[in-house]
Amino acid sequence: MHTKALGTSSLQVPRISFGAWAIGGWYWGGADDATSIEALTAGLDEGLSAIDTAPVYGFGHSEKIIGQALRGRRDEALVMTKAGLRWDDEEGEFFFKTADVDGKVRSIYRNLRPASLRHEVEASLRRLNIEHIDLLQIHWPDPSTPIAESIGALFDMRSQGLLREIGVSNFSTEQMDAAREALGGVPLASCQPKYNLLQRESETEILAYGIEHEIGTLVYSPLEQGLLSGKVTGARKLPADDQRNKHPNFQSARRSRINQVLSQEVQPIAEAHGASVAQTVLAWTALQAGVTSVLSGIRSKEQARENAAAARVELKQAELISIDQAFRALLAEFAAKGGKQRGLGGLLRRMLKR
Repeated sequence: MHTKALGTSSLQVPRISFGAWAIGGWYWGGADDATSIEALTAGLDEGLSAIDTAPVYGFGHSEKIIGQALRGRRDEALVMTKAGLRWDDEEGEFFFKTADVDGKVRSIYRNLRPASLRHEVEASLRRLNIEHIDLLQIHWPDPSTPIAESIGALFDMRSQGLLREIGVSNFSTEQMDAAREALGGVPLASCQPKYNLLQRESETEILAYGIEHEIGTLVYSPLEQGLLSGKVTGARKLPADDQRNKHPNFQSARRSRINQVLSQEVQPIAEAHGASVAQTVLAWTALQAGVTSVLSGIRSKEQARENAAAARVELKQAELISIDQAFRALLAEFAAKGGKQRGLGGLLRRMLKR
């Protein structure tokens, strides 16, 4: 699969990367470990060589499964994980509460203190069963810790060979300025914002900032947690413990309207390329200015193969514009009805205003 440089770092990433949140089980109504390992193996076979995870994805479980899948294949994968969200310590600033797959309530704290970051990196290395992390990203900003202190700790671990490159996730441009200044001559390898056809806030600042400062941009949730695949119909019932039920876009009426636009506007383009709706949406996202790689969640070997094939879909400029205009009109329609997007997207906006 064709790869691109991640900013000015030493890393090369594919157009589409393996998003490993779902295989942790938390938030998604559980996951089958054997199926997850099959998905990771198929992803590597198909060229999805960059794997994005985080300790909080399943409270360590996603990293453990990746470690199992990489036995004997470590040199084929770029392992990208994060740090800064703790569920096992109450130091730092409270972030949110959630329930794990067993129903246990977990309190999540933002903690970017140097000692905590080292603890997380060492724990991730053990779970992943690897000697170094290719890309370590700060998961979310921590207002209680100066950015320079956090970056300094990661810089030290980079010098010690525990990680290769340093990035950030869910940072504002001002926060990235501070991170870049703290790194000195070492490049900020990446930023990771949420971005898809229904969540467009990153277009005007974050993507443009990445282009200007030669920072790789890894965009997450390109299919809006599966909604933009065309498979989550208005009539489909999600499991009771699937937290997507709480998101406005997953309410039945809105799901139906989104699927109508996918059917009318995206499906004909998909058919012209011999692709699925999901592949076409992934291709659209990957081809946007400033996007280095698209992090797409995968739960099965079939999804891994489908996502890999999406990287080969080359949309024409007129098709890119047509899809863009259709969803801008849909967002305007939702806004006119007074609907506000919440969930993690709304949470991000509130944090970046702080």
